[in-house]
Amino acid sequence: MSLFIQKLFERMQPQQQQQQRRKFAAVFLAFIFILAAVDIAEAGKKEKPEKKVKKSDCGEWQWSVCVPTSGDCGLGTREGTRTGAECKQTMKTQRCKIPCNWKKQFGECKYQFQAWGECDVNTALKTRTGNLKRALHNAECQKTVTISKPCGKLTKPKPQAESKKKKKEGKKQEKMLD
Repeated sequence: MSLFIQKLFERMQPQQQQQQRRKFAAVFLAFIFILAAVDIAEAGKKEKPEKKVKKSDCGEWQWSVCVPTSGDCGLGTREGTRTGAECKQTMKTQRCKIPCNWKKQFGECKYQFQAWGECDVNTALKTRTGNLKRALHNAECQKTVTISKPCGKLTKPKPQAESKKKKKEGKKQEKMLD
């Protein structure tokens, strides 16, 4: 019986070795299949060509002030120009808007103003300063501005009693002449 078991065992070993070889071959083929699939997937992705950076002789756009279509504020247009030998476009027009609540004397610059100062008796003006708050469309603006306006009436008020008397006298004279 032991001879029978020994022969059976000898037959079993080559079968196990054959199974191990088949498993190894299957794993190896699976590995090759996965590598091929990854390679195909990478080849399928098209590489986007990088955008060529154009080196241009064209200068920066220089914009004029916004000119309202009608009135002093609202929608309008501005013209831009640039220089360069090989520029396709050297002039263009752009729509713009000037807010109607901005001070016209400062163009496209908006300032935050302080309260009016005391009246200067020598000049009869009061002044205040404003700090730059915002500039439209890269406008060139001063950092601070000072504005002035005339003070209120500084003349001494006439006593009302005298002015009333003069009016009455004038009316009396008119009546006498009639």
